[in-house]
Amino acid sequence: MADKRIYAFGGGKADGNAGMKQLLGGKGANLAEMAGLGLPVPPGFTITTESCKAYHDAGKEMPAGLMGEIRKAVSVVEKQLKRKFGDGLLFSVRSGAAASMPGMMDTVLNLGLNDATVERLGTEAGNPRFAYDSYRRFITMFGDVVAGVDRKLFDAELDAAKKRTRVLRDSDVAADELKNVVAQLKRVYRRETGEDFPQDPWVQLERAILAVFESWNNNRAIEYRRIHRIRGLLGTAVNVQAMVFGNLNDNSATGVAFTRDPATGANEFFCDVLFNAQGEDVVAGLRTPDDFSAFQKHMPKLADELLEIRHKLEQHYRDMQDMEFTIEDGKLYILQTRNGKRTAKAALRIAISMVEEKLLTREQAIVKIDAASLNQLLHPTFDPKAKTQVVAKGIPASPGAAKGKAVFTPEAAELMAHKGETVILVREETSPEDIKGMAASQGILTARGGRTSHAAVVARQMGKTCVAGCSELEIDEHEKVFRAGKIVVREGQYISLNGSTGEVMLGDVPTVPPELSGDFETIMAWSDEFRRLGVRANADTPVDANKAREFGAEGIGLCRTEHMFFDATRINRMREMILARTLEQKQAALAKLLPMQREDFVGLFKAMDGMPVTIRLLDPPLHEFLPQDPAIQQVIADELEVPVRIVQESVEALHEVNPMLGLRGCRLGLTQPLIYDMQVQAIIEAVREAEQAGAKVAAEIMIPLVGTVDELRPLRRRIEAQVERFNLEKQARVKVKIGTMIEVPRAALTADKVAEEADFFSFGTNDLTQMALGVSRDDAEKGFLIEYVIRGIFPTDPFATIDAEGVGKLVEMGIQLGRKTRKDLKVGICGEHGGDPESIEFCHNAGLDYVSCSPYRVPIARLAAAQAAIKAGK
Repeated sequence: MADKRIYAFGGGKADGNAGMKQLLGGKGANLAEMAGLGLPVPPGFTITTESCKAYHDAGKEMPAGLMGEIRKAVSVVEKQLKRKFGDGLLFSVRSGAAASMPGMMDTVLNLGLNDATVERLGTEAGNPRFAYDSYRRFITMFGDVVAGVDRKLFDAELDAAKKRTRVLRDSDVAADELKNVVAQLKRVYRRETGEDFPQDPWVQLERAILAVFESWNNNRAIEYRRIHRIRGLLGTAVNVQAMVFGNLNDNSATGVAFTRDPATGANEFFCDVLFNAQGEDVVAGLRTPDDFSAFQKHMPKLADELLEIRHKLEQHYRDMQDMEFTIEDGKLYILQTRNGKRTAKAALRIAISMVEEKLLTREQAIVKIDAASLNQLLHPTFDPKAKTQVVAKGIPASPGAAKGKAVFTPEAAELMAHKGETVILVREETSPEDIKGMAASQGILTARGGRTSHAAVVARQMGKTCVAGCSELEIDEHEKVFRAGKIVVREGQYISLNGSTGEVMLGDVPTVPPELSGDFETIMAWSDEFRRLGVRANADTPVDANKAREFGAEGIGLCRTEHMFFDATRINRMREMILARTLEQKQAALAKLLPMQREDFVGLFKAMDGMPVTIRLLDPPLHEFLPQDPAIQQVIADELEVPVRIVQESVEALHEVNPMLGLRGCRLGLTQPLIYDMQVQAIIEAVREAEQAGAKVAAEIMIPLVGTVDELRPLRRRIEAQVERFNLEKQARVKVKIGTMIEVPRAALTADKVAEEADFFSFGTNDLTQMALGVSRDDAEKGFLIEYVIRGIFPTDPFATIDAEGVGKLVEMGIQLGRKTRKDLKVGICGEHGGDPESIEFCHNAGLDYVSCSPYRVPIARLAAAQAAIKAGK
């Protein structure tokens, strides 16, 4: 731990810099950097993330001696500003982790006000209304963040005052009425906490700092870190900064700006501003702000100054910036800057533009793009020809086409999504507590807020569609209904949101496939230039194969033949084979399946035309093809014209206590070889047919679940004999490669032996993870897995991102041992990890030849593979 726990900034100098994010958090590091650049940053200091960790390690106690150091840091700010804390000098107390977590942790503004200093502040400013507005905000935030009082209880008092005095806006509430509101807020505080509102500024400061430390482990922050896979951080820093007031008078304002459009990436200044307001009003979406043109009209010189700062920050950070600013009585201050959250479309445009502007190299631009965000570009948009009923229009805050059932609480969103429903979360405005409901929703609709509100920023980061500031809506959360003019929409009714136009439409609007932009093709071309890893697709049908090629796949890394059997027109033929009592019956049933399989394979070979196609022989246990429900068993018996007793006896005979470790994969091929014989015959016949039709074929047969070379050897010999026999009989020249799936830990541990009989390895990391960790994926996801991630027992979901420390060692060992036996051994991965950017980086570093993923994740894999190569320097 560093000896220094407090880092000062302001007055054109700073103790820290932008490279100290792990210690100072993103906000503190950037405040220090901006102060060092000479930008107008109000002075203050940052308490390190190590201090937050020390607080939690000490059982939630203020670290020894820290409060004394804080008093010294405050005295430095007092000397700079020639004001005393609590008597002309107020502070904001803000959180700030190394990774951006917008709105997830806590902030307190106007700290230092009390019953005496509020009067002096009003007199000095010549504006009692401003002073009492600041005091009521402070009591509300302190009560909410520090004392744990429901904020709605405080907001209700302000709403009552507005109703009583017949005004619509907070800023229209007069000074005398605000004084009454403050008195009522203190009564609410005492009623809810059992104590008077604290009047000592030092007590306020200490309690606020501890509350920010505490917010590191609040539910919404934990959930946010889980969703966005943020891990390995010490805690949050605390930034204590001199207050500047956007609510001082009509010559004051507050705002949030992006140096480029975060939705499209256009090189246009993107700014939301509220006059005579504080920053929380913009970020929380409490009022719908004005845009930059209104700012230019109202404060032209300050608008020009802000544009100069925009240029300076973007040139310095070489990335699109998200800035918070305040104007106090005609003077501009910058309160924060950070790399701005953006949509995938914007990310591509910004990357390319900054290369064209020579701010970045192509390699630097590639690394800055969030590979996983490309998923946003690969899904449907609304059909422009569809008839729609637009009932309202708001601010297009995060693009996309979202449709689902309207819900009015995050809890309802979670519940309905868990049942498989698609939902749209409808709120007056969102708050950080809504994070789980937002994650469960297809889109978010708010009545208040702008393009920089909490709803908009979080939606863009999650890739969710968002329409914000839809002021035409009257939302009644209690009644679970919203009104748009004469239109009434109740919970459970379908609505559609167009995040590109801001339109809110009734019903389930049809969609059309996406049209990928030239920016997408440019980034993909750059990625292909830099990456070493090949990218294949998991595809079972020609439709999937064609989609994969469209997205740039270089072959099929996994064709799951069992998926072909589950087709409604085929499954009874498979059941007929399972229920067969004699060899002749089994052969007859398989003979019906063979032409179906052959037709599938011909389609795949033609679609890939020369690219490798890896076909996995039957893997799941046979019981999966038979129904467990007695009623359905009777239906199957009738359809197959067999006694139901035979179906019941087969179900019972195939029952296994742990089927994942039972009779499946190569074990099935060894004990019931006719099934694999049929599949191999279909493959080699399909190779010949596709080649005769003019296609080039590179067929690979993959044998699953091998644990020992003694399982692989006889199966390989049988396949080789079958191919040789076919070539002799048909005077053909069919060639196939034969390899295995490494998904049993023993196969990885003895990969040097397994490689003697394998032309290639493909790591099936889904099962390899289950077996290595001793965890059933299906059961764990319903039970303890999320809790393990939250508690840090697993750093992330090991079925989403490969467990590099454990499963990864098996993969690395398997590669090293396999290539010791066969230097030219081709090695890939075909589990779901093949489309995860972090896992792809592991695959690159481990020396794999390719990854294989679902067709829609192929572009993500191409970009992630390039990023891995650039980071590794090769």
